[in-house]
Amino acid sequence: MDGCLFVLCLLENFLALIYFIYFFFLLFFSVLSSYCVFCLCDYLPREAEGYKEQGNAFYIKKDYSEAFNYYTKAIDVCPKNASYYGNRAATLMMLSRYREALEDSQQAVRLDDTFMKGHLREGKCHLLLGNAMAASRCFQKVLELEPDNSQAQQELKNAESILEYERMAEIGFEKRDFRMVVFCMDRALESASACHRFKVLKAECLALLGRYPEAQSVASDILRMDSTNGDALYVRGLCLYYEDCIDKAVQFFIQALRMAPDHEKARLACRNAKALKAKKEEGNKAFKEGNFEEAYELYSEALTIDPNNIKTNAKLYCNRATVGSKLKKLEQAIEDCTKAIKLDESYIKAYLRRAQCYMDTEQYEEAVRDYEKVYQTEKTKEHKHLLKTAQLELKKSKRKDYYKVLGVDKNATEDEIKKAYRKRALMHHPGNRHSGASAEVQKEEEKKFKEVGEAFTVLSDPKKKSRYDSGHDLEDDDMNMDFDANNIFKAFFSGPGGFSFEASGPGNFFFQFG
Repeated sequence: MDGCLFVLCLLENFLALIYFIYFFFLLFFSVLSSYCVFCLCDYLPREAEGYKEQGNAFYIKKDYSEAFNYYTKAIDVCPKNASYYGNRAATLMMLSRYREALEDSQQAVRLDDTFMKGHLREGKCHLLLGNAMAASRCFQKVLELEPDNSQAQQELKNAESILEYERMAEIGFEKRDFRMVVFCMDRALESASACHRFKVLKAECLALLGRYPEAQSVASDILRMDSTNGDALYVRGLCLYYEDCIDKAVQFFIQALRMAPDHEKARLACRNAKALKAKKEEGNKAFKEGNFEEAYELYSEALTIDPNNIKTNAKLYCNRATVGSKLKKLEQAIEDCTKAIKLDESYIKAYLRRAQCYMDTEQYEEAVRDYEKVYQTEKTKEHKHLLKTAQLELKKSKRKDYYKVLGVDKNATEDEIKKAYRKRALMHHPGNRHSGASAEVQKEEEKKFKEVGEAFTVLSDPKKKSRYDSGHDLEDDDMNMDFDANNIFKAFFSGPGGFSFEASGPGNFFFQFG
C-alpha cells in the first residue's frame, strides 16, 4: 500500500514538471515572437523608405520608369502608406499614364483624407482626362486644407474654363457652327490634353468642315493609344465617307458598332453611306442607258440623303448638270455646276461642265474665266485648246454679229442669206416705208439698213465669210470693206419685174415698183 502511494507521488511530481516545462517554453516563445514582430515592424518601414528614396533619386533624374518600379516596391512592402501612392501617381503622370495615376491618387486620399498633394494630383488627373466637375471638387478640397494654395486656385479656374468651353461647344454643334466647336475644343485641350472625348469631338467637326487630313490625324492618334475606341473608329469612317471612299467608310462604321453597339452616329452614317452609294449608282445606270429624266430625278434624290457629304454631293451636282445639259436645261446645269464648285473649289470637272454650258448659252466671258481656271490648274493641250476656242468666241462676240443682223443661223445657206437680206433690207429701208416717221426714227432705220447691207456684203462673199467665221478682223486683214448700202440694194433688187430705187439726196430714199 505504501509502495502504491510512492508511485502515485512520483507520477504527480513528473506531471508537474512536464507542465512547468510546457509553460516555460510557451512563455519563451511568446516573448520571442513579440520581439521578432517588433524587429520586423521596425525593419519593414525602413526597407520601404529605402525604396522610396531610390525612387525619388530616379524621379529627379527624370528616369520615370525606374522611379515607378521603386515606388511600386515600397507599396508592396507597406501598402498602407499614402505618400507612396502619391509619389507613384506623380511618376505615372510624367509617363502620361493618367488613368493609372488617377487610381493611385484616389487610393492615397482614401488612406489619408488630409493628404493635400493626393487631392491635388487627383484633381489634375481628372482635369487632364476632361472631367472638369470632378477636378473642381478635388481642388476645392485642397483649398479647404490649404486656403492659400495658388496651384489649386489656378487649376480651379482652368476647370471652370473647361466647363464653359464645353457649354459653348454644345451650343455651337447644335447650330452647326463647327468652327466654333473646334475653337472651344482646342482651348479645352490646353488643360485637358488627355481627353479623348474632346479630341473626338474636334475630329468630327474637322471632318464636317472638310478638313479631312487633320481629322484623320486626330483620330489616328487616339487609335494608337486605344485601338478599340468606337468614337475614333467612327471619325475615321466619317472622313473616308466624306472623301467619297464609301466602301472603306462602311467597314470602319461596322467596326465602330462592334466596339460600341449603341453608337447611333456610326449607325446613321453607315445607313446614309449605303443609301447614297445605291442611289448614285442607280442614277449612273439610268444615264448610261439614256434615261436622262430618270437619272435627273435619281441624282436629285441622292442629294437629299446627307447634306454634310461635301465631295459626294459635289459630284452629284456635276452629274445632274451633265444630265441637265442633255435635257437642254442649261441654266439649271450652270447653277448645279456652281453649287458643285462651291462645295469643292478644286473640282475641275465642274468647271469644265459649267464652261461648256456658258459656251452653249453664248456667255463667253464666263466661259473664258472658267477655262482659265482649269488651264492654270492643269496645263494640258486639251485645256489650252478649249481656252483658245472660248477666247476666240469671246472676240467674235464683241464684233457685229452679222448673222443676228440678218436673223439667220450660223450654218445658213447662200439662198437663206439672200432671202434674209431681202426681208431685212425692205424692213429697214429708210424710203417710203418710213417717210412719215420722225427724223430720229428715220435715222435709226437708216443705220439698221446700212448694217444689213454690211452683213450681206460679208456673208455673201465666201472668202470674207470664212475669215469672219474664223474670228478675224476683216479690216485688220486688209479686206475691202468699202460698200454702199444703196448700191447693194439697187443691185440686189434691180432687173425685170423687180424694184427700182433711187436716192434723192443724202439720207433720203424713195422706191417704186416696176
